[in-house]
Amino acid sequence: MQRSTYEIAQVIHRFGEEFIEKHNPNSFELRTLDALQKCRTSALGGHKEVCDCCGKERISYNSCRNRHCPKCQSTKQAIWVEDRMNEALNVKYFHIVFTVPEVLNTICQIDSKWFYNALFQSVWSTLQTFGYSHYGVESGAICVLHTWGQKLDLHPHIHCIVPAAGLTLKGNIKPITKQGKYLYPVKMLSTVYRGKLLEMIKKEVLIKNQYNQYQQLINQAWSTPWVVHCEPPFGSPQHIVKYLGQYTHRVAISNQRIQNIDENSVSFFFKDYKDEKRRKLTKLSGVEFLRRFCLHILPYRFVKIRYYGILSSKFKAILQQGIKKQKTTETTQERLKRITQFDIYQCPFCKTGKMQIKEIYPRIRSPDNVLYKTKSTLSFS
Repeated sequence: MQRSTYEIAQVIHRFGEEFIEKHNPNSFELRTLDALQKCRTSALGGHKEVCDCCGKERISYNSCRNRHCPKCQSTKQAIWVEDRMNEALNVKYFHIVFTVPEVLNTICQIDSKWFYNALFQSVWSTLQTFGYSHYGVESGAICVLHTWGQKLDLHPHIHCIVPAAGLTLKGNIKPITKQGKYLYPVKMLSTVYRGKLLEMIKKEVLIKNQYNQYQQLINQAWSTPWVVHCEPPFGSPQHIVKYLGQYTHRVAISNQRIQNIDENSVSFFFKDYKDEKRRKLTKLSGVEFLRRFCLHILPYRFVKIRYYGILSSKFKAILQQGIKKQKTTETTQERLKRITQFDIYQCPFCKTGKMQIKEIYPRIRSPDNVLYKTKSTLSFS
């Protein structure tokens, strides 16, 4: 893959100190930014390789493997998609997106971990309720959290793939949907989902004695139409799993979207959904870019992909009874070569030989073990 001209790491390097001084991010955000800046540099160590055919050498540096890094997601995505395709039921799948109105962003930023957990809980509770009320089955879903809009603004929403099947009380798999055209009435989904999430928010602010402070926002959210988008089923189960795979390991912005970095600002492309998804260019100050980027650094150990109902591990054994699994001795590298048709060991120069490790470079460790607790100890050099 061709390397981008501009990268998020360069934005952090250029504007990091000013951003820290102005916005005072927490230690986890600092560690994340530090990891992204050091990804595939000598700071993380690496190795020298030599081709066993032409003798040419190259140096490969280690990846940070951080889930917020745009350079470290393709491998995880390819493996995730294949695993889900192997587990896919032979039924139609629907892609459903649950959003929240912008007015709730203020409450989200008070405690994002609680808010995102409440979002997941209300989404699955809604889908589960409709599965029982419309078809009398335990349904299922794979849910993926996204928190961003095209301009890096805060826009929490959950992408779901929902199979057109459910588990009856007798333990049988039952196909569902109305003549295969739709799964649930979208307007009803939206109304029930809104009620469940706002009820949770209302209880939480009451517990914290903050209801008077946020009553106006909650009332405004009640009176705002909520958007739940449901796409009709298309293609095979493998098709829609692969389609959702585009969403599972995305980060707030890819390096390919960054068009320029100058002394004061960052220019990047975005899709304008209000103008037929046309590709346009926008500009933010470097500090504002990093502030918005940090809005999408998920809480420590927060799970962003969740499996519910018949797609959860609890039911997986039931659904796959009688299916013989073949044991494989594939290494990760061999599996990636089979999935992506790209051999990481192939010599990029002669295209014939294999690169062999000649020398190992250890990672550079700081006295603080790279755990930066204050802005004065974080180095962007």
